[in-house]
Amino acid sequence: MTESIADTGSDTGFRQHAGRGRFNAAFFRAMGPYLDAELGPRKRRVFAGLGDRVVELGPGVGANLPYLPAGATLVAIEPNRAMQAGLRAAARRHGIRLDLHERTAERTGLPDASADTVISSLVLCSVADPAAALAEVRRILRPGGTFRFAEHVAAPDGTATRTTQRVLRRPWAWTFEGCSCERDLEGAIRAAGFAEVEVERYRLRTPFVPFNTHIAGVARV
Repeated sequence: MTESIADTGSDTGFRQHAGRGRFNAAFFRAMGPYLDAELGPRKRRVFAGLGDRVVELGPGVGANLPYLPAGATLVAIEPNRAMQAGLRAAARRHGIRLDLHERTAERTGLPDASADTVISSLVLCSVADPAAALAEVRRILRPGGTFRFAEHVAAPDGTATRTTQRVLRRPWAWTFEGCSCERDLEGAIRAAGFAEVEVERYRLRTPFVPFNTHIAGVARV
């Protein structure tokens, strides 16, 4: 059985464009199987053994729901209203209880030390302040808790991919609602004060060249 609890909160830090919000919701629904085929091997590794209550930053239309055990509760921090209907429908299909909060990753509104696990995928590229979002993750994790992530990042300087990311950064960010393909998210995670950080760097081979450099891993409090 699933349930949906909407929390509109008072966090107005997220600014969305209605047309682009709808486009992105439709894009990620359509591209879900392709993205899962590309990212699935790393996600299966870092999301292995998730418990019965998981906090997710920016779950979108529910791409990571298959990695939760049936009957689990997903505490969804999703500020984009255009994504929420798809997320609710996906939760029903997968038998996941949905606790939906219309908040941002920087200000989840969750209590201190209230989560054992926080996950994110393809999210830290688009938050307004990655350092603040990571500080929020540490705040809400209990001692011994884990932050599990799969994100796309800036390519090494001097590479053709890095040049492409730089050239396309503005149209990419406009299309994907602020998504940056130039962030050193590994550096940000390592600098966030976690007790231990495990990171795998890897590369996809897709036509979306700015998207092809990735990291996946686990950070422990």
